[in-house]
Amino acid sequence: MQLLQKFKRGNKKSQPKGHANYAYTTARVRAMKSKILPKETYPRLMNMSIDEITRFIEESEYKMDVDELARQYEGVDLIEHALNRNLAVTFTKLLSISEGDVNFLVGEQLKKYDIWSIKTILRGKYCNASTEEILEAVVAAGRLSYTFLSELAAMGTYEEVVSELANTEYYPILKNYDGTNLSDIENQLDKMYYAGLFGAIEESKSKDRKLFAEFTRMGIDHKNLITLFRLKRSGITDPEMMDLMLDGGLKLKLKDIEKLMPLSLADFVSELEKSSYWEAIADVANPDMVSLIEVESRLKKHRLKSAASFSHVYPISIVPIMDYMLSKKNEISNLRIIIRGKAANLDDETIKGQLVI
Repeated sequence: MQLLQKFKRGNKKSQPKGHANYAYTTARVRAMKSKILPKETYPRLMNMSIDEITRFIEESEYKMDVDELARQYEGVDLIEHALNRNLAVTFTKLLSISEGDVNFLVGEQLKKYDIWSIKTILRGKYCNASTEEILEAVVAAGRLSYTFLSELAAMGTYEEVVSELANTEYYPILKNYDGTNLSDIENQLDKMYYAGLFGAIEESKSKDRKLFAEFTRMGIDHKNLITLFRLKRSGITDPEMMDLMLDGGLKLKLKDIEKLMPLSLADFVSELEKSSYWEAIADVANPDMVSLIEVESRLKKHRLKSAASFSHVYPISIVPIMDYMLSKKNEISNLRIIIRGKAANLDDETIKGQLVI
């Protein structure tokens, strides 16, 4: 039997069915967001040992996930798997409680986890990683089930993985993977994801689709800025790197990026001072940066704040749902940073610099 028959949630492109239940879904989401850890929690966690952090997580909203996995894992591995499981369960719950247009837009947003997991599995095969190592990074929060992704991860070669994905929308890109061009395939998958989001946006001129569009376009701006910073930090100014950039940004268009691409890091930072995003990174972005961690953290924080602001203005719309998804993902990212940092014996300042609070 083909693995594709074991999809838990299907792999065909969803279309809106029934009425959009924004009032019900946003009410459920507000209740879910009330359980997000307050920012005051993180300084307390920083003062805990790994064992104390583990107990804290076991007694929190992650208890069921820890209990389910405690027979298979322990220590930091247990927490890693519990966090991934919780994210997957939480986001697929959004699919189950939403209907019509809400369900469609949430589903389109969550495809990034299908793509993430496919890329993770292909990277694992490329690096000869074990099935267990691959599964540590897989997040089954999209429409591909954990069972299916687990069996992909257990396959011996990338050819087998690609073959089992033949009936998915990702195959036209994946079929061109030859074992050496992984970066290009990953880039194409990312572009496909955003093309799908914009396709969803263009199908309707409703207020919610427009809000979804603005939310998505701001995310593209942030992603492009992070890529530009990484290129500049590495001294890369090659115009051919434009292929890494995503089209459709809110305030940073491709024509703007083309002008930034040839610049040195110092000139790039100087030009950014004219950008509306400068205020978010002004005190950490400079030509002498040793690391980009703080810049990336500030951009993520800017996105979180913007989403929260939109959410208050449009309380019964797609925005509060997107806001919650960002907040939940950030909570899990912060917990992972702390537990990994403690396990690696990093100093507190280094760990704090990576948190987005």
